[in-house]
Amino acid sequence: MQYRFPDNFWWGSASSAPQMEGAAARGGKSANIFDHWFAIAPERFHGGIGPTDTSTFYDHFESDIALLKQLGHNSFRTSISWSRLIPDGTGEINPEAVAFYNAVFDRLLAEGITPLINLYHFDMPMCMQERGGWESREVVAAYIHYASHCFALFGDRIKHWFTFNEPIVPVECGYLGHHHYPCVVDFGRAVTVAYHTALAHAGAVQAYRARQEDGEIGIILNLTPTYPRSQEPADLLASRRADLLLNKSFLDPALKGCYDPELIALLEQYDLLPQVAEGDKALLAAGKVDLLGINYYQPRRVKAKDEPWSGTPRTPEDLFDYYEMPGRKMNPHRGWEIYEKGIYDILTDLRVNYGNLPCYISENGMGVEGEERFIGPQGRVEDDYRIDFIRGHLEWLHRALEEGSACRGYHLWTFIDNWSWLNAYKNRYGLVRLDLETQQRTIKKSGHWFADVARNHGFN
Repeated sequence: MQYRFPDNFWWGSASSAPQMEGAAARGGKSANIFDHWFAIAPERFHGGIGPTDTSTFYDHFESDIALLKQLGHNSFRTSISWSRLIPDGTGEINPEAVAFYNAVFDRLLAEGITPLINLYHFDMPMCMQERGGWESREVVAAYIHYASHCFALFGDRIKHWFTFNEPIVPVECGYLGHHHYPCVVDFGRAVTVAYHTALAHAGAVQAYRARQEDGEIGIILNLTPTYPRSQEPADLLASRRADLLLNKSFLDPALKGCYDPELIALLEQYDLLPQVAEGDKALLAAGKVDLLGINYYQPRRVKAKDEPWSGTPRTPEDLFDYYEMPGRKMNPHRGWEIYEKGIYDILTDLRVNYGNLPCYISENGMGVEGEERFIGPQGRVEDDYRIDFIRGHLEWLHRALEEGSACRGYHLWTFIDNWSWLNAYKNRYGLVRLDLETQQRTIKKSGHWFADVARNHGFN
């Protein structure tokens, strides 16, 4: 069968400033929360590798963008570092940062690669975290100020903006799971962080629209389709609660401008509602996006807890349990289920229940540990497993398009092996292999395959 995609389909990949730029203490940049956390707790990071150098894009962006072109990209998503652009969070613009980002964006455009730019990828400036981070409305205002500067500096060339990448992750990892700094476990504070992030998003959207630019603004959400173990009422309730807390808590404000009443009732039931100020409702309503980025890696399979939780839950997982479906296909390296149809189910839900807003797959990918085992005689990684992973997801994406989905493109995570929070370089995701000692870049087999797909707008 031939899988043909539209001629204007976005083919590309995604990365982020903190995971790819490096130069974390150069170019006038101040520390973000991961720079600080590595300085005080390096043992939490795989192999003791922190964010200091990452994938050295700051020093090699011209040759890396040439690689993007070689990989058939017509689009590429990365982020601007708040702590690089405005080192003290609220004050003077760093001219070295402006020069760097101007050079990157101009080079992308010169190569015919459309830049899609995200404003926040988990990298709170440490000076802002010290003022309360997303628990503080002062920081919400500072973020909107930062976003407004980005629009003014780069909006003449950047026509596709995103406010946040996976905003649920700092909530889950930083305030519920002790996986990201500030390592808090407090459901009430987590709800406040989520709520203030939604307000920050809406404020940035409002600021962008006030400029009457000829571009569009959106958000990038990791939508994880939630499947109940059975159709029994208890399993269905557990699945619904997981979906409300972990998907719809950001999806509904971004696409509908308000929260699902069931989510509000659930939080109220456990006395977890955040403090709401006058004007918040109108601000959220103004935050409806033009475009949605969808990050999809794995499904969420849920069952009812064997013993129902009593009292106030400590985390969302007190209200449901995860379920391992028998016979599931696994990525044994990452420990995640591979379920290609999930990408179709997400796009169908958006088409049927959310007005078929323009969207694109902003991340999809397969992380593998120890990829040097698969280096062939030509010196490249023979990653047929990644080709199979991408192909399987594209087949279901193609079906969603045939049924009318407004999906505009597919971006892989990521173009070059990059640093990943606590995992550092443990799991490799790139179309290009990075040698950490020499910084040499080598296109993997999947990179050559992806380039052919992108140039042909499809595959057989």
